Amino acid sequence: MPVPKRRKSKSKTSMRRSQWKLILPSVALCPQCQAPKLSYRACPSCGYYRGRKVMKSEEEKKKKEEKK
Repeated sequence: MPVPKRRKSKSKTSMRRSQWKLILPSVALCPQCQAPKLSYRACPSCGYYRGRKVMKSEEEKKKKEEKK
């Protein structure tokens, strides 16, 4: 089983680790309700995705719970 002959320098280790960074998710405005939402996902506040209603919104869920 191969093993490294020499230990990597601190510089080389740092260069490799420089690629470990967090990327912020892109946030877009919903065209229906203008609420911020994640790209390529249904809007949680109105339930629309690409102009179609695909899920119940948070408001509809709350109204349903209140009726019970």
